[in-house]
Amino acid sequence: MRPFLVGLTGSIGMGKSTAAGLFRARNIPVWDADAAVHALYAPGGAGVEAIRAMRPDAIAGGAVDRKKLSDWIAGDPGALPRIERAIHPLVAEDRARFVESCEADIAVLDIPLLFETGAEGGFDLVAVVSAPAEVQRDRVLSRPGMTEERLDAVLARQVPDAEKRARGDVVIPSLNLEETRATIDALIHDIRGGRHARNRP
Repeated sequence: MRPFLVGLTGSIGMGKSTAAGLFRARNIPVWDADAAVHALYAPGGAGVEAIRAMRPDAIAGGAVDRKKLSDWIAGDPGALPRIERAIHPLVAEDRARFVESCEADIAVLDIPLLFETGAEGGFDLVAVVSAPAEVQRDRVLSRPGMTEERLDAVLARQVPDAEKRARGDVVIPSLNLEETRATIDALIHDIRGGRHARNRP
């Protein structure tokens, strides 16, 4: 029997990585979509040739140069859809392999753009990590190289936090680490106790 699948998502700066780490600390296996993309773009990764076919100058040292890829996306409105069409199937294959090989009772799939890519139907439960907008903004703007303009551009491409919270099954607050930990512990307990049905409508 496959594990109970939890889709973990949240907008930039909401604390999703912290939540994923707390699941891992409880021996819940976590698949990370961003890590999967990094592996695809590394030397020998299946994504390298896919990008080379579209943009040869975005390859350096046998890997995808993410700076050049970002510059291409910024300068060409058609670039991102082309990249997504090439890379998303490879990411989906990696995710499927993870689920197939997973022997745990619960598995978490950490997908930043879960709602944006219409992937929410593939999970038994979707958990949205959320924090107040001002906290989100402070967290993101403290990152090296981040500016108000870059943050606004990222947020414009993401489903608003309020909509994510409305569409998710569970909201994991990330303002306070103890509250985040307690919410995750309660969620794991409820899943194992059968209080969350499999397969979302």
